Amino acid sequence: MTQTPTAPPGTDEALPPGASRLIALLVGSAFVVILNETIMSVALPSLMVDFGITAATAQWITTAFLLTMAVIIPITGYLISRFPLRLLFTVAMVSFSVGTLVAAVAPTFGLLVLGRVIQASGTAVMMPLLITTVLNLVPASRRGRMMGTISIVISVAPAIGPTVSGLVLANLTWRWMFWIVLPIALLALALGRLWVRDVTPVTGGRVDVVSVVLSAIGFAGLIYGLSSIGESATGDTLVAPWIPVLVGVVALAVFVRRQLQLRDRALLDLRAFASRTFSVAVLLVVAAMMALFGTLILLPIMLQDVLGLTTLETGLVLLPGGATMGLMAPLVGRAFDRVGPRPLVPPGALLASVALWLMSTFGATTATGTVVAVHVLLSVGIALMFTPLLTSALGSLPQHLYSHGSAIVSTVQQVAGAAGTALFITVMTRGAAAATEAGAGAARATELGVQDALVWGGVVSSVAVVLSLLVRGGGAAETPTAAPTAGPTEVDAPAEGTAEAAEAARR
Repeated sequence: MTQTPTAPPGTDEALPPGASRLIALLVGSAFVVILNETIMSVALPSLMVDFGITAATAQWITTAFLLTMAVIIPITGYLISRFPLRLLFTVAMVSFSVGTLVAAVAPTFGLLVLGRVIQASGTAVMMPLLITTVLNLVPASRRGRMMGTISIVISVAPAIGPTVSGLVLANLTWRWMFWIVLPIALLALALGRLWVRDVTPVTGGRVDVVSVVLSAIGFAGLIYGLSSIGESATGDTLVAPWIPVLVGVVALAVFVRRQLQLRDRALLDLRAFASRTFSVAVLLVVAAMMALFGTLILLPIMLQDVLGLTTLETGLVLLPGGATMGLMAPLVGRAFDRVGPRPLVPPGALLASVALWLMSTFGATTATGTVVAVHVLLSVGIALMFTPLLTSALGSLPQHLYSHGSAIVSTVQQVAGAAGTALFITVMTRGAAAATEAGAGAARATELGVQDALVWGGVVSSVAVVLSLLVRGGGAAETPTAAPTAGPTEVDAPAEGTAEAAEAARR
């Protein structure tokens, strides 16, 4: 397949016929499957009662999902370059639908976890599939707007998961969270069989089995270890978290070395990091995802255990923030197409940092309206960061690295989310334990623990503010025009703006 032509600066190119419908279907499908990443978080108490299990056991409903994502996402770069888009979409949605059905009817907790694993197998493929399709179909001049839409999936779907969960649990059992999703997934599958066509290049080649094994051990060990840190703070874990973390780090080190040796035959082509734009954006995505998932886990605890809100009220308090990100994403995408990433990312990082520092002052006397306002402020900051970072990062890569770049970004999001959750929960648990030993009551101890954790969130966000100053690009002609054609070591070169210069960069 030929590369997307490079338009003169300021030109707004039309999408290929049928592209809008295809991308809309992929976005909708990805939103539904990503939503399930956090939709079960509020349901853990109900699962503990229904199956007679402990909190540590119930946590596997989320941990198993994350582990499966961490194992599969790194190989999606190979899968997308090896198999047609239509086949991959079908397999992904069939897997997700089957997993949803198994989870809905599961008579035991073990089968429920199995259903979640099958769900995650399909979920892991959808996000890289969507990003790669957009990069191949959408002209550079419209890419910011499309990536803004994708940002809705990446940031809003996990953010409103607890809200959806709270609304369902207020009136129905946890099984209905799967029964409601199932017909939507089946409809997406049926429409996909009609609309999806093969628009991504298929290059063939064989998979390096050693790389697959190293990737599975490395990312699974890291995710499991990070997810277990919070549990270890209370002594409720099967194995010391440092063991899987160490195993994961060693396996990933060997994995990275092997990918650099394999080069064109790499399972996950790490030459994407030769792009300075890509590398800086990935670091900022790590900070943003840590902040997002950390607050998603802490705010419900604060709202319920300290402010005394119900599950439904908690979900409604978090809803405006998620809605804000959804409304802002396409607007930020249009702004990116006009001005580039630099006028957007640093202000977004600053707003997010201010919000997290304000959250560290939340306590039992904090008004609910204040919580809503500060959460919306955080959402505005993250919205200003996500779309410009994803668009400039992935657009800075040559076409043959599109699928690998999207797989890297998706993998980093999972690891960063687990790391943020582990950091926030561990600090909160230890802070609450220290307060309890000092004689504080349960609510006061939780309040102090959450405050300690959010202080660390403020620290991480402050580092992100500094990193955001490294973002380059100040105009629409600079980033969108050069993005789809520059080579991995030349993405910051000034030779851009003409098709001839782009072709020379590719050679």
